[in-house]
Amino acid sequence: MNDVDVARADMGGEPQPELLPLPVTAATLLEDRAELTRTLPLAASAATDTLGAGVHRLRLGPVTPLVVDHSLRGELSGAPGARVLDLRVVRRWTPPPPAAATGGPREDASAIERQVHDLSERLRRAELDVARLDSRVAVLDQLLADLRRAVAEESGAGEARPQGWTEELDRAESAHEEQAEALRDARFRRTRLQQQLIRAQQAWEEAEARPPVLSAHIEAVVELPAAAPAGAELTIRHLTSCALWRPAYRATLEEDGPEAPRLTLERDAFVWQRTGEPWQDVQVTLSTARPTRAAEPPFLPADVITLRERSGEERRTVEVDLREVEIPDLGPDQEPAGVEGAPVSATLPGVDDGGEARSLTVPQPLSVPSDGRPHRVALGSETGPASVELRCAPELAPVVVRTARFRNAAREPLLSGPVDLVRRGGFVGRAELRFTAPGAAAEIGFGSEDTFRAVRSVTESRENGALSGRSVRGREVVVALSRFAPADAGPARVVVRERVPVSELSAVEVRIDKERTAPAPDAVDADGVVRWEVTLAPDERRTLRLRYDVVAGRGVALPD
Repeated sequence: MNDVDVARADMGGEPQPELLPLPVTAATLLEDRAELTRTLPLAASAATDTLGAGVHRLRLGPVTPLVVDHSLRGELSGAPGARVLDLRVVRRWTPPPPAAATGGPREDASAIERQVHDLSERLRRAELDVARLDSRVAVLDQLLADLRRAVAEESGAGEARPQGWTEELDRAESAHEEQAEALRDARFRRTRLQQQLIRAQQAWEEAEARPPVLSAHIEAVVELPAAAPAGAELTIRHLTSCALWRPAYRATLEEDGPEAPRLTLERDAFVWQRTGEPWQDVQVTLSTARPTRAAEPPFLPADVITLRERSGEERRTVEVDLREVEIPDLGPDQEPAGVEGAPVSATLPGVDDGGEARSLTVPQPLSVPSDGRPHRVALGSETGPASVELRCAPELAPVVVRTARFRNAAREPLLSGPVDLVRRGGFVGRAELRFTAPGAAAEIGFGSEDTFRAVRSVTESRENGALSGRSVRGREVVVALSRFAPADAGPARVVVRERVPVSELSAVEVRIDKERTAPAPDAVDADGVVRWEVTLAPDERRTLRLRYDVVAGRGVALPD
């Protein structure tokens, strides 16, 4: 077995092999973790040029210590007959790496640590300036030598042109003097920064005792039947925690022009990672797969049903209960954006993929630092027509909400996620988008309209028939809808929705009193939703009245 490493002494004097770089080249982000792909070109590194036929042990890294050991997988490509014999993760406590290697100081870094990082960056730029100016001075030195040689050759050949020689030499010497002066200044700045950095590092070591950090690397054992050819690569994949993603959207509604309303939906994604190593130019794929969930259906135990004789009182009385049933096809089940008390969470929800694993590819490579902060990534956008209407559900909220309905024109489904709402060039709030299949309709509320007011009152009555035994529960709902708008504003159409109970028993009947319900509703669907379309002019007020009775036969007990 050959160790393809370069020995290097550590602080304790013991030799430690140098690690071969194994950067992250691709990442598949899941709901609560990520699968990372790392690639090592076997013929591109000076340390791996000596790989010949046989078994070799490679030390690769550093990598994040959050690697899931049992998920390590490796393969060799471009080398026929080559195979990976063993992969393992080695973890150890080491001194903390410099801030430049981790993307910058941590959030809780002290002032002296930030000063050391700033001086290190300034010194790095100063060294680049010195190298650039040194190259320019070397080029000008060569130019002056060539000009002097040309003068000597032309003078010997009898082709004297003193004026031309003088001008060329003056320009070259002037440029050389200018660049040499700039080089001296750059070297002086570099020396001063080196001294400041040394003093800052000494002060940092005296002021703070930096605890060691957990680092890790991968040890791979590979077998090659022959020398590694050009293009041979070692690819390692593994799972890691502290990396995830969530979908997010930005909806812009345009409805002020003479054309029909249009809605632009920008599909984005938030990406987090705090694995301990920055990702540079990584090809990212966003997936809704959940590898931790069981792949087999759960075991269903036996359900035992027992029968018993009902008592005489139970035979004579039927107890009725009221329950709330969610109707998903009525639109989003959250209160509209902009409504006080609306339960719109400020945190991103989980990934809802409709029960089928989806994969979204980020079109451009990403660089994600290991800072634990959300980074917004653009996935695409679509613009299409939208139907806009004003809606009011007084039972849920006494406001009128502007709602836009559109169809998903993207090839991929719209996953559940928060939506930033933009209207008339400004941010108006945040809503939540439910899972929407390609081509399906979706709705987004763009906040309440301040020019409308809704007041709702409910009156209930009870009546029990002594002879018939029937029970009648009556309810009257009155909605006063007002509009406060300038006189030059045109009429506005508002859709008002109320609801009545729906009976599932033949012994209980729900009747809408058509004589005392005014105006007559435009529609009443099978789910008990009553719908009016009301047109209001500026400074106009309309009153809607809904009366219905719940009639129960003899032996039926209605809830209080």
